[in-house]
Amino acid sequence: MLHKNNKLKAYNHCAIMEVETKFNVLNEEFSLRYDRNPISGIKSRLKRLDSIKEKLERRELPFTMEVVEEHIHDVAGVRVVCSFVDDVYLLADALLKQDDITLLEKKDYIANPKPNGYRRLHLIVTVPIFLEHEKRIMQVEIQLRTIAMDFWASLEHKIYYKFEGNAPDYISQDLRDCSDIVSMLDAKMLQLNEAILEAKAAQEALER
Repeated sequence: MLHKNNKLKAYNHCAIMEVETKFNVLNEEFSLRYDRNPISGIKSRLKRLDSIKEKLERRELPFTMEVVEEHIHDVAGVRVVCSFVDDVYLLADALLKQDDITLLEKKDYIANPKPNGYRRLHLIVTVPIFLEHEKRIMQVEIQLRTIAMDFWASLEHKIYYKFEGNAPDYISQDLRDCSDIVSMLDAKMLQLNEAILEAKAAQEALER
């Protein structure tokens, strides 16, 4: 089983590298096209084996490589942090247009936030990895969110960790209020960026 565990980790790490490369290429292309980088940062993670086992035990499923690949869709995870909300959708659309990417699930928690205030665009996709003697189709969970959403989510996780998931109601409400503030901040920063681009275009037109 140790050998299979190592293979499982290796295959999912390769899938992460494939997705990260795709986003890095898109970031480079958009940098040339728009003279700015829409991606602020990319983070990745592999789900821990004990978390995978626990999830399978709750479903009364055996812990085998085949069962994990069929039933656990978030072993490989990639988080893309963007500058603006528009960049989230721009990058997601560009990725999903690629012919070797297949969308399995899409949840828009930006348009429809979770009750706790959590906001992100959530995708589960398949991507091929090419090994010496085979091609394997792997699943990757992708989260796209803005810098402000990432800031909120990081602090929310730390706060709930301190309370072991049972934060008082007033703290939960304050976090939801902060999420609304983050949403307003994102909207304001997007407006400001659009105004800057319009002013720059107008200035360039006068100089021609």
